[in-house]
Amino acid sequence: MILLERMPVKSRILRSVGYDEPTKILEIEFQSGLVYRYSGVPPKVYADLMRSSEIGKYFSEKIRPQFQTKQVVP
Repeated sequence: MILLERMPVKSRILRSVGYDEPTKILEIEFQSGLVYRYSGVPPKVYADLMRSSEIGKYFSEKIRPQFQTKQVVP
């Protein structure tokens, strides 16, 4: 399993975000502490997410409904 380093973000729903470009895996940690991985996320989508002034809204509209996800079990 790939270990992704996540960076803290300012958001009411997201706590941290990590990305692995070679595998196109986006890892999201929610404020609840749950962690999910989204597969097939293009680098531009990750870059746009991290540049967004409303990162939670961008995630909810552009990533959550479009990419396959799997919960990361601790």
